[in-house]
Amino acid sequence: MNDASVSELHLLAIGASAGGVQTLSELMRHLPPDLPAAVLVVLHLAPQGRSVLPAILSRAGVLPAIHPQDGELLQAGRVYVAPPDHHMAVEDGRLRLSRSATENGYRPAIDVTFRTAALAYGPRCVGVVLTGNLDDGTAGLAAIKDCGGVAVVQEPRDALYASMPESAIAAVAVDHVVTLAEMAPLLADLMRRVPPGDVHAECVKKGETTLLVGDWEGGAQVGQPTGLTCPECGGALFETPGQEPDHFRCRTGHAYSPQSLLAKQSQALEGTLWAAMRALEERAALARRLENRARRNGNELFRRRYENQARLAEAHTEKLRRILDDKGEEIADAPPPVPRSAVTV
Repeated sequence: MNDASVSELHLLAIGASAGGVQTLSELMRHLPPDLPAAVLVVLHLAPQGRSVLPAILSRAGVLPAIHPQDGELLQAGRVYVAPPDHHMAVEDGRLRLSRSATENGYRPAIDVTFRTAALAYGPRCVGVVLTGNLDDGTAGLAAIKDCGGVAVVQEPRDALYASMPESAIAAVAVDHVVTLAEMAPLLADLMRRVPPGDVHAECVKKGETTLLVGDWEGGAQVGQPTGLTCPECGGALFETPGQEPDHFRCRTGHAYSPQSLLAKQSQALEGTLWAAMRALEERAALARRLENRARRNGNELFRRRYENQARLAEAHTEKLRRILDDKGEEIADAPPPVPRSAVTV
């Protein structure tokens, strides 16, 4: 592919999470063989194991799908699937793979691909948010819109999991909200109607001064401290005042949308409470052992002291157990696990 064809290439960037294998397969089944765009697919995958998602998508449709290599040149009519445990970014007509910090708790993250696609291709980029939990993809879709691209979202009532589409619709001026059955014809039409053009200068400015760059580091340079800490590494989280939608990032590069940050905080808090309960149970066990020893030695003063300490630790343990068992509490609202099927796709 020569430089001229690269400069005229259009991008179709698609993000999905829970329910994504079935949804992506159905979408690929109806995309035409002459689609004049490179297709980027990001699905939240388990980091371990081999992914066969490209084979699944290739069988489902007529467009060949692959896991790209780092530096892979983008070509129209091909589907590039983000590999497990790697972010997939767009740069100078090529794909860059990295194991940089997770975003929204995921690697690959939809926001990384969407943001860099927006920066690189501006009005020649169409972003699509499909089924999934939480809100990965919302900030990236906003970047696509900011850079002159088109935002498409699956109708939430049509999605297997509605959270990601609902979040995108609430935060972004979406151009099209359609069912899965309506989506392939719409995308094919959009890719043929998207006019060629240069990336907007304003988009480039955003990429230099905000959070469009996927591997951005050094939050203090472009953001203000929030008083919050990163659930992954404990570092300070920064945000850019006035940025929509809200986005948080630490110095090491971990990034979160609001829903993802709440979910990761809940997950971290749950782990802390389990550790606290273990410590209390160990304290109660030790106090009971010392109580029994004092009883055998006939030391009533120490026996009562250790008994009181054991009872107090046991009472606190029971309180923590009730909190952890109460599914109505926010602590139970941890981020959903990667679908079991994703381990092998």
